Amino acid sequence: MSITVGDFIIERLHAWGVRKIFGYPGDGINGVFGAMNRAPDKIEFIQTRHEEMAAFMASAYAKFTGELGVCIATSGPGASHLLTGLYDARLDHQPVLALVGQQARTALGAHYQQELDLNSMFKDVAGAFVETAATPPQVRHMIDRGVRTAIGERKVAVLIFPNDVQELDYEEPPRKHGAVFSGVGYSKPKVVPYDEDLRRAADVLNAGSRVAMLVGAGALGATDEVIEVAQKLGAGCAKALLGKATLPDELPWVTGSIGLLGTEASYKMMMECDTLLMVGSGFPYSEFLPKPGDARGVQIDIKPDMLSIRYPMEVNLVGDAKETLKALLPLLREKAERGWRAKVEGFVTDSWKVLEERAHAHASPVNPQRVTWELSPRLPDGVILTSDSGSCANWYARDLKIRRGMMASLSGGLASMGAAVPYAIAAKFAHPDRPVIALVGDGAMQMNNMAELITVTKYRQLWTNPQWIVCVFNNEDLNQVTWEQRVMEGDPKFVASQQIPNVAYHKFGELIGFKGIYVDDPEKMGAAWDEALASSVPVVLEVKTDPEVAPLPPHITVQQARNFMSMLMKGDEREGSILKDTARQILSAVLPGDK
Repeated sequence: MSITVGDFIIERLHAWGVRKIFGYPGDGINGVFGAMNRAPDKIEFIQTRHEEMAAFMASAYAKFTGELGVCIATSGPGASHLLTGLYDARLDHQPVLALVGQQARTALGAHYQQELDLNSMFKDVAGAFVETAATPPQVRHMIDRGVRTAIGERKVAVLIFPNDVQELDYEEPPRKHGAVFSGVGYSKPKVVPYDEDLRRAADVLNAGSRVAMLVGAGALGATDEVIEVAQKLGAGCAKALLGKATLPDELPWVTGSIGLLGTEASYKMMMECDTLLMVGSGFPYSEFLPKPGDARGVQIDIKPDMLSIRYPMEVNLVGDAKETLKALLPLLREKAERGWRAKVEGFVTDSWKVLEERAHAHASPVNPQRVTWELSPRLPDGVILTSDSGSCANWYARDLKIRRGMMASLSGGLASMGAAVPYAIAAKFAHPDRPVIALVGDGAMQMNNMAELITVTKYRQLWTNPQWIVCVFNNEDLNQVTWEQRVMEGDPKFVASQQIPNVAYHKFGELIGFKGIYVDDPEKMGAAWDEALASSVPVVLEVKTDPEVAPLPPHITVQQARNFMSMLMKGDEREGSILKDTARQILSAVLPGDK
């Protein structure tokens, strides 16, 4: 019995282990959707509200499972809508495959409706592999090479299928010149540096007396090895944003996040270390790393193009984080002198005190730091956390104490707004038995995340654990950019661009079957989290937060202080007591004397 090309696509993806596809239908890809409908036991289709959300979900699914994430869209606007989510996957090195429809082959080049040059459009985001099917026998090796490229190189691959090709009878490649016979299968290699290079790295690390470590997403599967190395070297360890779940924050030498969203402990450790070991991180902000020449460096990364581009490393090791650290450990000497470790632990203790004080500082009505500070001790075991970009990412990065077994992620390299809710939905499809909490600003909710709550309503009955919470920071402000205008540029808040409408997010949630909770009293914040976590249905927890609580970086430069004071002299619409308190915090960071 003959099958269509669409049927073969579904069969082949199933043979590769694909079990879920996120997307939105359209006539340009109907042949594949018809095939999914004819094979209900092979692949589950998850219908999103928008193709961009489908691509975000595929990226997040890859992050939370380590497997291939797959999304699907029709031709024209459906295809172009995928781009932002696919760029999220590309910049965070996630294996994602996009299946995209196209107009019939006879219409291509005719300026036909919904006809785009898809190969050109996807060439940047999916430069590793983007191909269009011209004949049925081509489809087999397109799928095989596309999937293998995505998972093997941890990149985005795009397969484009004209709608007429999808409906044709599938044909195996002919056994003649010009045809190829591809196969299914991929085994992840063990990638470890040569012994000589490991010894060079060990020599640098053993010679250091003040070793600092920085771990990222590439070290997520190497928690035990990172701890062993840090213990031997007497090192402190900072975590890049995508590596937040690598180490539990209960360890006294873990300094937390680093960079603009980082802690004072991480900044101080980096400024005072004499040796830097970076593992699986593409952390972008070099100004938060040691000054070049002040520290010797060793870096471990699976991708050669990520080595020595943030800091001039003395030894660059291409390798899997876990396996490379295991090979390095026997070569490291236990450091008897623990003065540096004690100093780092002091940094950490002081940093947590500062964060607690900031979280409990007066605000009107609710200090946004209080939201995450109250959540942190209440985090359920095994929780999966997602955050959007913007000021809420600061509190996610600094205030939440990760424990073993938890997972956490966000749009890292792309830092896109609108990723938290689709990430949280993908997390539930990846692990339906685990609680999921998303932290989102009101800007991202209005941009696209409110609509995606409907997807939660559609599928929530499939999840064995009902705990799915989105916490909305409602401050009627695009807050991160407002503070960037003030501190980075020295400009007052531009109300026309920054102020956004006040929306009752919790009531919208109630309209579509969520439990809605509203908080405008900081003393009720803890109880609100308790109520949300106890709910038997998904929750929209809306908190009315103060936009004048600044997401201060761990170190304020003199120029940033000048910019801020220049802004005050120019006049800002919110020159109230909170803003003046912020001015005192900024000035205390750069002026001599007691803070």
